[in-house]
Amino acid sequence: MPSTSHGGGSPYRVLTIFAAVLGFSATVIGVVVVFQSSTKAHDWLCAEETLSGLTIFEQKTVQIDDGTGKTSEFIGNSTKHLTPEAVIVDSITSTKTKIRFGFIPQVNGLKSNSDALLHVCVTGGAGYIGSHFTLKLLEEGHAVTIIDNLSRGNLGAVRELQKLAKPEQLQFYELDIGMRDDLVDLFQHSQFDVIVHFAAVAYVAESYTSPLLYYRNVTVNTMNVLDAMMASNVRQIVYSSTCATYGDQKRMPITESTPQRPMSPYGSSKMASERIIKELVYANASFSSVILRYFNVIGSDPQGRIGEAPRSAIAKTHSRISAACFDAAFGSRPDLSIMGEDFDTPDGTCVRDYIHVMDLVEAHLLAMRNFRRGVNRVYNVGVGKGYSVREFISACRNATGVDIKVTVSERRPGDVAEVYADPAKIKTELKWEPKFLNLTYNLFSAWNWTSKHPTGYV
Repeated sequence: MPSTSHGGGSPYRVLTIFAAVLGFSATVIGVVVVFQSSTKAHDWLCAEETLSGLTIFEQKTVQIDDGTGKTSEFIGNSTKHLTPEAVIVDSITSTKTKIRFGFIPQVNGLKSNSDALLHVCVTGGAGYIGSHFTLKLLEEGHAVTIIDNLSRGNLGAVRELQKLAKPEQLQFYELDIGMRDDLVDLFQHSQFDVIVHFAAVAYVAESYTSPLLYYRNVTVNTMNVLDAMMASNVRQIVYSSTCATYGDQKRMPITESTPQRPMSPYGSSKMASERIIKELVYANASFSSVILRYFNVIGSDPQGRIGEAPRSAIAKTHSRISAACFDAAFGSRPDLSIMGEDFDTPDGTCVRDYIHVMDLVEAHLLAMRNFRRGVNRVYNVGVGKGYSVREFISACRNATGVDIKVTVSERRPGDVAEVYADPAKIKTELKWEPKFLNLTYNLFSAWNWTSKHPTGYV
């Protein structure tokens, strides 16, 4: 939402909130809240639902003008939240926005456990990989700010992370990074040390039917993140990329020097983002980046605290093989369909490199510790061994204890026969070593959470 100037030219933001505010002596309807953008702490009064466990990190005062010229003050603390029906209305554009917060955060109020630790911004931190990465950051004592618009992520994951966080260690913004000006505003009122950029749509088949969605969500939004970094003097980024940028290769394993020939809009949009990051680093000697090209991610937190819970509507049409296997094990789908058995592989089904999510998390942590000023570094992150779809299903049967029924259907567009990594570079340069190498155990770690949460985080 835009900022403007008034009177002497000080920037401010005028929003109208139609809501009953808990903690007031009387219900306030249609109030006008003026946020002074020039203040060090950016006061965002946000609401849609009360989230137990989400705290106000610093006590803040927000002035409320009821239109009569008189003002009252709302003193924020951990017990005062806004009602679920609250709607924020921009008085300049009349844009109405619902936001899922029930707190007034002080952006610079987060605390890590020591001066040597970092304030990390995790885009897409409510998603599968981003939430597991955030969990590890919290365990290490870093301060974390999650930015996620919840279109693919889960608010339930944020709730669980908040339960595990120390006071003033974690904050969450429901923000679409496609809203460039708001993203820049947030970055400028924060003190991030590093950005880890996960946020993206990520289904190959969907990208064929919605290519503009993918270029806008992946490539344009990455540019927005980079713009916000440049505007706020943040100069370190770890970028979530994909082996889909390599396309269909005849020579295995895939190294970082393998030519990138993406077949899908998803792979192309990621490759374009990679190139933009690389050229930005080349043009700015103070900038540092690490690009991680993931292979196929599976598994969940071994302690069973969080897991993978794709939105049901998305899961029905674009589910990954592990989620489809679990659905078949639950009986929520009658069988598991193998999409193509005429590939040039030993058993005719696709071969993929499956990496446990916690091994992938470790790669991100090592990347954060090994930035080189003015250098863009690229690493494949996979275990270096491929498993066929039929081998995967066999492991899933063992992990779940269910004799999953299997059928065969046609190939999906964009599926390649065989993809597995050569992880020698990341092992040599970052000293990364995967610890979770048993496919059945990796699937069991996911099933352990999923079987206890059949409806996800709900």
